Formats: sequence, C-alpha cells, structure tokens
Amino acid sequence: MKQNYYGSLCTELYELLHKEAPREELDFYLSYAEKDKKILEVMCGSGRFLVPFMDRGFDICGIDLSAHMLERLKKKAPSAKAVQADILEYDSPDWFDYIFISSGSISLFTDTKLCRRILKKLKEMLTPEGRLVFAIETMADRCPDDDGYKITASAETKEGLTLVLKSRNHYDEQSQTQFSPGIYELYDGARLLQREHMDFQTHLYRPGEMEQFLVEAGFKEINIYSSS
Repeated sequence: MKQNYYGSLCTELYELLHKEAPREELDFYLSYAEKDKKILEVMCGSGRFLVPFMDRGFDICGIDLSAHMLERLKKKAPSAKAVQADILEYDSPDWFDYIFISSGSISLFTDTKLCRRILKKLKEMLTPEGRLVFAIETMADRCPDDDGYKITASAETKEGLTLVLKSRNHYDEQSQTQFSPGIYELYDGARLLQREHMDFQTHLYRPGEMEQFLVEAGFKEINIYSSS
C-alpha cells in the first residue's frame, strides 16, 4: 500500500471530483503572484492550480512525485513546466520568488523531521525576498474514527464505468497522525475490473507547532491566516 501517493485509480477519481481549484483558495495563492517573477508549485498534482497560473501568464513550474498526476497535467497543458521528483532530491537551476503548496498538502509529510528538512530545502530555493505560502491541516480537521471501510465517494468515468472509494479514518494521538487508508475500485456494472489500495496519512498541527518549524528553517517573517 503506497503512502500519500496518487495511483491510477486515485488520480482518475480525483480528476472526476476535483476538476477545478476552489475559487477562494485559488484567489488566495494568486494574490501573492507577480508577473516576471519565478513561481514554483510544490506537489502540483494534475495542475488544478498550476494551469490557472499559466493561463494568467505567470512564469510557473511544478514538482510532484506522482507520474500519474503529472501525466494528467501534461494532457491538460502540454507546455506546462513540471518535473517528477522528490523535493529533497530536486536540484533546481533557479531560485524562486514565490513557492506555494496548496490544499494543506504539506501535512502529508507526517514525519516531522522530514517536514523540517523540506522547509529548510524550500527556504534555500527562495530568493532573499522570496515567499513561501502554504496551508496546513490542524486539529480542527480531525475526522471521527470509523469502525470499518465505508463508501465515501463515487463517480462515473467517461467510459460509463463506476469508480468507488472506500475509506476509513483513525487518529493517533501520540503522533498527531490522521490515518485514512482507501480502497479504490473500478466496476463495470457489478463486475470488479480493478482495485487499488492507497494509504493517506496527514499530520494534524497543534497551535505554534508549524511556526517553530519555520523559525528553525530560517524564516524570519511569519504571517498566519485562518480560513474560519
């Protein structure tokens, strides 16, 4: 079972259910963008945010670990600049004026030591006046524990097949980790065609925790916003 990786069925369902970025969140990240400045979207996925940036004429590139997601991005925007890589192993030839991570995706780094290394790496990739903007999952995003797997999403593919997600949630207090394993199943009527297991985990941050990580990474000015 792959942790926090978007496989083929996972990517397909994601595309069917999340074709466009949420307007308010997109506007938030766009508000930091400037023309003639270099922008990097970390964990860009299939381009829900990257493509609208491109459409508005911004100089943006993306990085993601999922080949399936990047394949979808290239189908939507063949000229998109995106690389498949682990962020810690990414040797960029450029420094960036603006780096962002959308949709709370930074919380997918449940190993906090790894997360701190990533923040430090991103700081090193920024210009002296560059900005890093992202959202985190907090204790307010905790899901109730489930007794077993339940159908939480389904959609019809363009071929008329049914794609179903069965998932369950469990929160571990000690590690502050929300475990959300999922089983993706593709059906032709009642006939199962394909099954894919995914293991999604998120770190739920306590007040002040991320701010400390940012200070350790070398960030001097830290601004906090709440979506509530």
